[in-house]
Amino acid sequence: MDTPDSEKQFILLVNIASQRSEGWVATRDRYDDGGFSGGNLERPGLKQLLTDIEDGLIDVVVVYKIDRLSRSLMDFSKLVEIFDRNGVTFVSVTQSFNTTTSMGRLTLNILLSFAQFEREVIGERIRDKVAASRKRGIWMGGYVPLGYDVQDRKLVVNDAEAASVRRIFERFVELGSATVLARELRREGFRNKQGTLIDKGYLYRLLKNRVYRGEAVHKGTAYPGEHDAIIDDNLWDRAHAILQESPRKRANNSRSRTPALLKGLIFSDTGAAMTPTSTKKGAKLYRYYVSMDVIRNRETGEETAPTRLAAGMVEDAVVTEVRRILQTPQMVAQVMTALKKERDAVSEADAIAALHEFRALWARLFPAEQSRIIQLLVRRVTVTAAGLEVDIRCEGITGVIREMVVPRGMEAAE
Repeated sequence: MDTPDSEKQFILLVNIASQRSEGWVATRDRYDDGGFSGGNLERPGLKQLLTDIEDGLIDVVVVYKIDRLSRSLMDFSKLVEIFDRNGVTFVSVTQSFNTTTSMGRLTLNILLSFAQFEREVIGERIRDKVAASRKRGIWMGGYVPLGYDVQDRKLVVNDAEAASVRRIFERFVELGSATVLARELRREGFRNKQGTLIDKGYLYRLLKNRVYRGEAVHKGTAYPGEHDAIIDDNLWDRAHAILQESPRKRANNSRSRTPALLKGLIFSDTGAAMTPTSTKKGAKLYRYYVSMDVIRNRETGEETAPTRLAAGMVEDAVVTEVRRILQTPQMVAQVMTALKKERDAVSEADAIAALHEFRALWARLFPAEQSRIIQLLVRRVTVTAAGLEVDIRCEGITGVIREMVVPRGMEAAE
């Protein structure tokens, strides 16, 4: 049976009092770390002790047992170095030795080795117990997945959340795209168990979580669980048949459902519209903007500007130019003037910050949202021999600014 803490403290005080003739006096502060593991040095009481040692306030460190200070041989060697550097003696009440002698150091290392061995054996026992419990299908705590609650240390189906989980699986099978599904769920304001809006990464983790099949997983191996399944085998197999497809193939499917970023906005220098087209080579999709002059075999005389452009290249160039224009002093001044005329609630500081955060905002948008923003901001893109000419809709900027600022205010209010 372990000795109670109060009795340990009494023994320490008696030991210190017995050494009064040697000049020992107990400090007013006690460096206790109740509730903290002795397996590391990240403990407030120990940190304060080391600070006081460095300040020259401590001459002798007295503990009940060595492993009360540290159970790690490597960590303890660091502590001994600090003690030696500051002329501090270390004393264990129940294990008599003196760290200033070689025999004392040998005894210390032997005792610490056994303390570390004991700690590692305890860890192995805990890991073995967890593994055995998982093999029996027992839930061992941690993150509670959407669709379940915990009662008496067991997972119990939450009917309302379980219906949402089944709907997510069914919609994923219908859509075949986590990107499209995540956009749909965010638009509906769907939130996870922690209350935050879900993203594509969360969807993938949910779709791959074998807990929903009524299984317990340990180190990649699934075992029958104690809890009830939410997803039947048929729905699970259909969803995972889609997940096993090439991510590039699924991304191309998602992109094919999204309007081209510059559709209806990009023209050649002859005034002809450049329409989005694509071609596939193997599993890869190549997208282009091609002048209607080429598609209709129109005679345009001497060609000076490109009539066929890689879509990704020209879209990146337009977005970069839009970002540059939005941050020019002239454009900022125009936006401020427009907001004042409309007596908008958006402050000048928030509007300027939104303009400068356009890059970060753009990276978080889904393709359809990016297309909508470009339609608001860009009036026309003209392809010339010298490059691209981007005509910005000044009247559309204030609407975009509101959309960027209002969600930030709502998040702060939440």
